[in-house]
Amino acid sequence: MIQQHLRQLLPEREVDPSAAFALLCGSAAAVAVWKWLGKRQIQKRMEEARRTRDEGVKKMAKAVQQFREQVPSVQTDAILSLPLLELTGRLREGSLSPKTVLYTFIEKALEVTQQTNCLQHFIPECEEHLQEIQQQREKGLLYGIPVSIKDHIGHKGHLSTCGLVQCLGTVVQEDSILVKVLKSQGAIPFAMTNVPQSLFNYDCSNPIFGQTLNPFNHHKSPGGSSGGEGALIAGGGSILGIGSDIGGSIRLPSSFCGLCGLKPTAERLRDVDSLALCMKALLCEELFRLDPTVPPIPFNEDVYSSSAPLRVGYYDTDNYFPLPPCMRRAVQDTRRALQAAGHQLVPFSPPRIPYVMNELFLKTFFADGGRAWLDFTGDIVDPSLKSQVNCCRIPTLGKKLLALILKPLVSPWLQDQS
Repeated sequence: MIQQHLRQLLPEREVDPSAAFALLCGSAAAVAVWKWLGKRQIQKRMEEARRTRDEGVKKMAKAVQQFREQVPSVQTDAILSLPLLELTGRLREGSLSPKTVLYTFIEKALEVTQQTNCLQHFIPECEEHLQEIQQQREKGLLYGIPVSIKDHIGHKGHLSTCGLVQCLGTVVQEDSILVKVLKSQGAIPFAMTNVPQSLFNYDCSNPIFGQTLNPFNHHKSPGGSSGGEGALIAGGGSILGIGSDIGGSIRLPSSFCGLCGLKPTAERLRDVDSLALCMKALLCEELFRLDPTVPPIPFNEDVYSSSAPLRVGYYDTDNYFPLPPCMRRAVQDTRRALQAAGHQLVPFSPPRIPYVMNELFLKTFFADGGRAWLDFTGDIVDPSLKSQVNCCRIPTLGKKLLALILKPLVSPWLQDQS
């Protein structure tokens, strides 16, 4: 049938339909082989990345074992239970050594990632950096503190994949500004944590390193996109983690894993005092020098330590995301506690959140129908992202027909929510 169709399309004397058909089949086969070879090459790179990670885990486990043999009397549980403020104090006064603290957290991180798959890889250079900070005369605010960092925060000599297969093989050539500032304050970056593919997901899974689990319930997600950080810190394998947040990527893992999180400086910690110490450490002259886009305003200790009453705004709904009763109750409990402490609480409604989400965020991000995002994500898509990807792959006509059908059904619900 195809050959008959070709005879109708092609002049008989100029082109042999059989030859054209053979050429067409050969071209189709060549394209199929080309795609297969491309996917096979990607699979090899993914396998190599996982193999490199597993080898790094074995090396760190061996290093921890050697340290244990040298110092068998380390009180692991006592160190892991220390709040950040107390831990920094013990390190600065010398009652705890940075080496002991580092290997204690590495040992715990090995245990946590075995259960939750929260790490993409360890940073072996942490042992060299340990030697460097021990020789420094001045001890920074985070002297000797092991720090975990989210995958996309660049560390020299390591991958920064964002969970994307096309980023494999591209090694970061220079420490990011955050890593430089952390090191200048005496912190020791020791591990990079897992993220969802493209960072655009509230789960934490990618086709390279797999699914990260919630440390409290392995049938649940730790949230995303800073899910690896959430799982590692909640499991006790890190005391300070650096993530990022645009649409909830710190706030959601903090909520899912029972942690304190702070969006402006993108770190996620165990308690509020730790957040304050990190703000002091990060808002320093080194940060202002390296990144001129950050306003050069140091941490104001006087304001933070003041007991003067504050005027605090609050809300328990943004008129867009429905909240469960437990979250509203938590907001009201906090309001009452602050009022009892002498502060003035002022209720307010967040301005135009539905408009911001629907008109600005979603329509701006998907202004091209999601084409750029699809190109960014690639052909190999993680299962947790497939529903979003499949929606973007619907042809424009199909999207318009679906919108026509669904709008009368969805609009009344949106109005009720507003």
